[in-house]
Amino acid sequence: MKIAVASGKGGTGKTFVAVNLFHSLKNKGKCVALADCDVEVPNALAFFEADLCNEIEVTEFRPIIHNDQCVFCGKCVEYCEYHAIFYMPSSRYIRLLNDLCHGCAACSVACESGAIENSSTVVGTVSSYKYQNSVCLAEGRMTTGHPSPVPLIKATMKNAFQDQSEYELYDSPPGTSCPFIQTVAKSDFVILVTEPTPFGLSDLKQAIDTLLTMGKAFGVVINRAGLGDREVYDYLERNGYTLLAEIPFEEEIARLYSEGKVVSEHHEGANRVFHSLADKLIAYGNSSN
Repeated sequence: MKIAVASGKGGTGKTFVAVNLFHSLKNKGKCVALADCDVEVPNALAFFEADLCNEIEVTEFRPIIHNDQCVFCGKCVEYCEYHAIFYMPSSRYIRLLNDLCHGCAACSVACESGAIENSSTVVGTVSSYKYQNSVCLAEGRMTTGHPSPVPLIKATMKNAFQDQSEYELYDSPPGTSCPFIQTVAKSDFVILVTEPTPFGLSDLKQAIDTLLTMGKAFGVVINRAGLGDREVYDYLERNGYTLLAEIPFEEEIARLYSEGKVVSEHHEGANRVFHSLADKLIAYGNSSN
């Protein structure tokens, strides 16, 4: 069962939930793996003492356009769906707009004059880690300055684990744009983490609307319960959406988390919450859904 842990905005506690859910499932004897797909700022591995066992470099196609060999037929521009080629035939000038290039190689297929040289750029790395005698932790880390995290997210989800796990958790990038969609697209279930504030509710609505469009099953975890108002609860009840868990707004939980500790290992209340959440996901995975 593939589970994405996501949020409509940053700072709601998405990684907090992913890390503690991983710990709870593992304590229940489940074969579980956790991949940090928030590749621009991965931090899930900070909570575990794990040993690096494999690292791969991820590359993406990038054309090199030789202006002096170009016949300025314009076919590469026609083939490029992302408008990543700056083209001025009257001035006999052409160049790649690297930040817009998606690495699809359509321009290379289109060019018949040999003006485009096939090349690649480093997107980032995917690292796998051994934890408690199994390779069950992974991290995608994007190269600084690369314009899009999507290729690396794909590679992280594909290459992170050599062995099939009963449960695979994906710590998704925040927001509802392409990185979020890429992470949840192949998931069987999505946990949306929010907080009981107006901003939390606004971003939760956007995330839910996106998942409904994609036809994805989901449930909601409210972090820092007691901090704000009841609007999030009213919204979930009004629409019949599942509230999976509430994590209380407590100083002790914040302190433990800030110290890089797995909170459910040290806080009895949090331990109960995450074990209950794990039980619900196990029941869902065992159902006909």
